[in-house]
Amino acid sequence: MLCRGVRGATVVAANTREDILAATRELLQRMVESNQVDREMVACVFFTTTPDLDAEFPALAARQLGWNQEALVCGQEVNVPGSLARCVRILMLFNTDKKPDEIRHVYIRGAEVLRQAPEGKREKP
Repeated sequence: MLCRGVRGATVVAANTREDILAATRELLQRMVESNQVDREMVACVFFTTTPDLDAEFPALAARQLGWNQEALVCGQEVNVPGSLARCVRILMLFNTDKKPDEIRHVYIRGAEVLRQAPEGKREKP
């Protein structure tokens, strides 16, 4: 069994506590479901927000879902000009037998554009 990472991102409707928590809960649940993550196998979860989202810590959404034993941390994304606004990103590290190509990264609510790299250009993280 190896530790693997699964990424996800979502766009939040507005900089409100309710919108940040709802979008984060939805994203986290989809990441877990898409990858059949056993919470006992989760090593840690990193949550980041763009600088325009400061009404709540997105990790609180995980706590509201009962994630009380997992290591969670929040941070702020680098403020790159022209980057996607109102974006919450998650990186979850978990132990699994899945191969790298079996991991399903989840991009929803407009964050799908983060995975669409023009030919010859580097994908955005």
